[in-house]
Amino acid sequence: MKTIFTLIILLSFGITSCNKQEANPEGLFNLPEKSAQLIEADNQFGLELFRKVAAEANPNDNTLISPLSVALALGMTYNGASGDTRTEMEKTLKVHGLTMEQINQAHKALLEALKAADPDVMLEIANAIYYRQGATVLESFKNLNREYYDAEINALSFNNPEEALQIINSWVSNKTREKIPTILDQIEPDLIMVLLNAIYFNGIWKYKFDEDKTHELPFLQGNGQWKDVETMNQETSLEYTKNNLFSAIHLPYGKEQFRMTVILPESNKSTGDVMAAMNLDNWKNWMKSFKKEDKVVVTMPRFKFSWQTELKDILSAMGMTKAFTPYVADFSGINGAKDLFIGYVKHKTFIDVNENGTEAAAVTAVGMFTTSMPVDPPNKVYFKVDRPFIFAITEKSTGVILFIGEIRAPEYN
Repeated sequence: MKTIFTLIILLSFGITSCNKQEANPEGLFNLPEKSAQLIEADNQFGLELFRKVAAEANPNDNTLISPLSVALALGMTYNGASGDTRTEMEKTLKVHGLTMEQINQAHKALLEALKAADPDVMLEIANAIYYRQGATVLESFKNLNREYYDAEINALSFNNPEEALQIINSWVSNKTREKIPTILDQIEPDLIMVLLNAIYFNGIWKYKFDEDKTHELPFLQGNGQWKDVETMNQETSLEYTKNNLFSAIHLPYGKEQFRMTVILPESNKSTGDVMAAMNLDNWKNWMKSFKKEDKVVVTMPRFKFSWQTELKDILSAMGMTKAFTPYVADFSGINGAKDLFIGYVKHKTFIDVNENGTEAAAVTAVGMFTTSMPVDPPNKVYFKVDRPFIFAITEKSTGVILFIGEIRAPEYN
């Protein structure tokens, strides 16, 4: 058991309240049997997750994950899973054979034990759930996560994305002592809920796009890698079209005689697919299909990069596929319906090891999306350019193409 505890501290930097109290290490070694079993499960899951994350790293990359943070965030999500979705999550999280009640009780006991482990070490774990105002969330789901994970649960107006982002990211920054200032870059129109875990550890060794609206958002480059780039944002009236191959907008210049047409392939298509269909007849038909929309929210890169870890693909490869699959996932324990799925599992970590000790932090965010219409039915068109796209600059009355190009990896110098 001592080895298990050491592993979970080293791997997770896991912790809860920093209240000064007498150390109670025996509380960790005298955990109920199911808590000990859960620690082993969390560690098994964490080690496998670490191996897979490290295997994907480049030779010079430094890697740090918090298995406990991921396990706790997914543990809260698991409370809403049913059927095969729940079974897959149990197997991936290595808790198959434990009941939901046993998992919840074991996590609660573990957190309470960690709370009393060492008064000279600052250990904090916080959980929160933010959901779209007006969305149905079962009281049973809320109660489970309040009781066993001490989760803060609040409804937010996701129709006011700037305010919602500020609240969520402020919570993250506060719970990690500003070591991880943000976890989300945007509130998608079909986002229903975000489940958050934050861990902070501080131990001393014993001894016109308006520039103000430009933010870094992920862009899937042509080489298949995501990279954060400086991304512009605006909401305005624009001409827009959409078909089974792509969606597109006209961005006008000056008095609107010249414009940039931005063509974004559908998620299951590529720029190559668009170019393969780009003959003159199709081009003319495409240009005729544009219609004016009063409110178009445009998000497109100005070009700049940083890196962020997402665990969706790795967790899917570990066996948790149904949870990420629209129309297949069953999270009816959250809202009583089968219209939710996990869209992302974002994970950020921080560590500082020096002569005095170690400061570390981690945040995991699980985003739940709906396969049906959002609760706040938008009268807006959302045009999010986050993957390779084609653009053309044309003159309106003649249709002449002045420039045409493809962006696969935006840069801004």
